[in-house]
Amino acid sequence: MSRSRRLTVAGVAVALALPLSFAVPASALADRRGGGELADELLVIGHRGASGYRPEHTLASYELAARMGADVIEADVVSTADGVLVSRHENEISGTTDVAERPEFADRRTTKTVDGVELTGWFTEDFTLAELRTLRAVERLPEIREENTVYDGLYPVPTLDEVLELRKRLSEELDREIGVYIETKHPTYFDAEGLSLEEPLLADLRQARMDRRSSPVFLQSFETTNLRELHDLRVRVPLVQLLSASGAPADLVAAGDPRTYADLSSAAGLAEVAEYADGVGPEKNQVIARNADGSLGEATSFVADAHRVDLIVHPYTLRNENTFLPTDLREGTAPDDYGLALQEQLRFWEAGVDGIFTDNPDTGVESRRLFLAGETLDPAA
Repeated sequence: MSRSRRLTVAGVAVALALPLSFAVPASALADRRGGGELADELLVIGHRGASGYRPEHTLASYELAARMGADVIEADVVSTADGVLVSRHENEISGTTDVAERPEFADRRTTKTVDGVELTGWFTEDFTLAELRTLRAVERLPEIREENTVYDGLYPVPTLDEVLELRKRLSEELDREIGVYIETKHPTYFDAEGLSLEEPLLADLRQARMDRRSSPVFLQSFETTNLRELHDLRVRVPLVQLLSASGAPADLVAAGDPRTYADLSSAAGLAEVAEYADGVGPEKNQVIARNADGSLGEATSFVADAHRVDLIVHPYTLRNENTFLPTDLREGTAPDDYGLALQEQLRFWEAGVDGIFTDNPDTGVESRRLFLAGETLDPAA
């Protein structure tokens, strides 16, 4: 399906007030796994839920994202000591839970090397699920999102099962399908710990009846080996290769493979990715470059290169605060003030992306509406 056709379908859906569903190019999935009845639409993906408004990776954050209009909620998964998948951005949890304030767990503080980086703190794989459930989530960016700290200490760490149950409940209540975008975090590291992520992930999906070709699920990873393994297992939901503007996949580094994210992000690299994945999640600066002064530059060839080999493109992460915005779209001098986020997001829709990861789903929904309506916003106005 051509890009213009995808936009036409999306425009009709909005005009008829129909619920948006999943932006998967038909040619990318028709002869592979996944897709089913998924329509070709532009996705707003709640990054770690609505993490601009609630502590990330909590059921409260996911629920708010869906109620704000997100089509998909993103859950990063790591393992507990007893092999249960829980939703945390990292397995080191001192910045996202109150574990540092819990004297009963003081002796669990340790130093580990994760993907070549030495980290000191508390790690999910050193806690059973029962122990982890006694902790409470806190805001990860309190200097930027002070308002979110009012919710510190309220929410437990959710299991993936609970996220999938919430997705089902919200889909029924809101009368539209809510999808889930699951990222396996540090799979090579967890393999070495004897806590492989893929088997419990597939078991959780099967239990929730979310492993079908029509299931509103995406599986993503910054590593390549686990995605290739899932592809070889003929997993039926779309697989997405996450990319970065720097560095290299941890599994390739561990194997002595010299390829970097830059190599995978080239036209030739994307063609290779398309052999095992259905989409890519690039860092946003890979789609629209920044100028030397930090202002928003011109779109690169990334989207065209990816679409040429039938890969969907979901860049990360669009946020509202000045500190995350290009210099020319900031308002005022405070890093936590909101800037001209709608203008930035419109530029990404115009660049041809199939969806966006955003901490502020309500802003994402509005920017998509403006784009589909053909409206433009002048930053100088």
